[in-house]
Amino acid sequence: MTPLDLFTDYTLRNVALGSALLGVTGGVIGAFTMLRRQSLLGDALAHAALPGVCLAFLLTGSKAPLWLLLGAGLSGWLGALAVITVLKYTRLSEDATLGTMLSAFFGFGIALLTFIAGSGDANQSGLDKFLFGQAATIVAADVTVMAALSAVGLGLVALLFKEFKLITFDPTYAHTLGYPTGRLGTLLTSLAVIAVMVGLQTVGVVLMAAMLIAPPAAARQWTDQLGRMLLLSAVFGALSGVVGAVISAGNANLPTGPVIIVVASAVLLISLFLAPKRGLLWAKFASMRRGRELREAMRRGVRP
Repeated sequence: MTPLDLFTDYTLRNVALGSALLGVTGGVIGAFTMLRRQSLLGDALAHAALPGVCLAFLLTGSKAPLWLLLGAGLSGWLGALAVITVLKYTRLSEDATLGTMLSAFFGFGIALLTFIAGSGDANQSGLDKFLFGQAATIVAADVTVMAALSAVGLGLVALLFKEFKLITFDPTYAHTLGYPTGRLGTLLTSLAVIAVMVGLQTVGVVLMAAMLIAPPAAARQWTDQLGRMLLLSAVFGALSGVVGAVISAGNANLPTGPVIIVVASAVLLISLFLAPKRGLLWAKFASMRRGRELREAMRRGVRP
């Protein structure tokens, strides 16, 4: 496996492009989800997409990616709407609501998947791969669909960056200025659904949450500015996708989706340890330096 294969090998090129699109989209949109302390929401949305995939197959009888992704998006959005409604009209806490909806939708999806597997329909083969992704099957048409979804999601972030930034850090102030914070929050949640749709074929419903959390969490260690964080998160996400695809392509026994998640987790761990100011090693060195300065000041009889 050589770097040139990224451009000459048809399968690897499509997988790498699809993984990079997932990394950029998940990294940028996931940053807002993480900063709003709704990281578990991405996990709930990803699991809520599974019944949509199964229902789309049952209704159309086709495994065309466009129909399956539309079904996943609709199901994920209904899951998000259910979470928002329960939080608004009941006294359930956010973590309890997300956990309940995650389990309910995922359980329904597994039940449908089992029903389809026992139906005797030969065309159903491969639907179960949406659990952990099926990146090796991505073709140019799939990349086009993923690129279109990514363009919609990233375009809305660019268009409404100021509004999203305000409701993320100070929703109360945004409300006093007359911004429709409720609708903007719902739109941000809908963008997370788009990110899930982009990543279903690559990492699947089980692992998708990691692509909404790991890149922005890593980027947060390196900067305090939202714009730079979004850029770094996109870079880390794309890097994880491409490197994971290349590693997987070099070893037939390694599934692409899980390898991408392992690479993204490695980037996060490196950032947690080595990032300036926030990194654990930097904090340790700073603590040791302050200790030496304090001991030196005490030795000289100088007040620190």
